[in-house]
Amino acid sequence: MTDFAIVVAIGIGTYLIRLSFIGIVGDRAMPDWAMVPIRFVAPAVLAALAAPAVLLHDGDLAISPATNPRALAAAVALLLAWKTKNVAVVIAAGMATVWALQAIL
Repeated sequence: MTDFAIVVAIGIGTYLIRLSFIGIVGDRAMPDWAMVPIRFVAPAVLAALAAPAVLLHDGDLAISPATNPRALAAAVALLLAWKTKNVAVVIAAGMATVWALQAIL
């Protein structure tokens, strides 16, 4: 099988799996017990994408601000997110912290 055929087959399989779920549950309201964990899917995916970029440096865990200023900037951003709940402030402060620490270190 060629690479293209494999990609097409996987794409069709993924589409059918998702379509079956939408066809079965799509016209009904989700029960409360199912909605509770679904609310945490987006934050969990975001954390899974961001954590390696923040905590790894050259493939190794680096939490020290001296070797990884992104970890300290992430801590500042998390604190501001918790306090202000303002996305613009969090992004601006996080980027400013990263740039300042990279200039200093």
